[in-house]
Amino acid sequence: MDTATVERFEASRDRLASLAYRLLGSAADAEDAVQDAFLRWQAADHDHIEVPEAWLTKVVTNLSLDRLRSAKARRERAVGAWLPEPLLDGDPMLGPADTFEQRESVTLAVLMLLERLSPVERAVYVLREAFSYSHAEIAGILDITESASQQHAHRARRHVAAGRNSGEVDRAAARRIVEAFFAASSSGHTERLVALLTDDATALSDGAGLAEKLLQYPNRERVAAVARALFKPSTAKRRLLGGSLAVHAGVVNGSPAMIAVVDDRVVGVVALEVRDGRIAMLRGMAAPSRLGRITEQWRRRGHDDSLIDSW
Repeated sequence: MDTATVERFEASRDRLASLAYRLLGSAADAEDAVQDAFLRWQAADHDHIEVPEAWLTKVVTNLSLDRLRSAKARRERAVGAWLPEPLLDGDPMLGPADTFEQRESVTLAVLMLLERLSPVERAVYVLREAFSYSHAEIAGILDITESASQQHAHRARRHVAAGRNSGEVDRAAARRIVEAFFAASSSGHTERLVALLTDDATALSDGAGLAEKLLQYPNRERVAAVARALFKPSTAKRRLLGGSLAVHAGVVNGSPAMIAVVDDRVVGVVALEVRDGRIAMLRGMAAPSRLGRITEQWRRRGHDDSLIDSW
């Protein structure tokens, strides 16, 4: 390919990656889908591509749907051992964030809700809500009728609305929530911790990738006990981690989060879903295979001081 053709693809790379990430919930899989699209772009007859952006969008969408439909993906996601891959606020893979719908579509809560949709419903929702494609354009991308696109969008919106239970939290409020939760967790005062949780608070964890299924904590007393055990400092934990732990307040996929770091490597993320000023859901992600991109992004940017001086 000539330089102009490569540059045309590269100009769309971030948008294509953010589309694939919303469809797949995995940064690594999204990057693979975009690279496969580049190979197809490389082999294509560009004289017959009238609108490169539309062509590339169709290719990446369908490559992502192929991955969602694969037997391997169905097995991995069906056993309940899957959480979305967390991304730091500002990561270009999060894509457009001008509207509430765009920001919401990349939250961990919505990415998990989209798992319950069919691949086509998921694609219609993402293309419509996050990228503002018309139903006529979506019909062309997915090779369905415009009426079918409208029906899929209606079902997807209804499902997301039924599962929605949190609003947006600004950066300052996010830090206050994280600081309060971490202080209560590390202090060992369970009563303070329970008070920060809603009556129906729950938690999910990927078990650092060692468990066959997600670990679930069904009530706030159990959530508080686990958080206390996790964040209470100890020499044994420091030895296990292989270094001194730093815990930072941050924003991950639009949610307040604690980001655990050892030697500039992210070793865990706990994202907090907030409702009416209290924490309704915690999602803990520590599987190394899911933390590659967030570590890469962490190393590229500055960040606030750790919430703890030593562990």
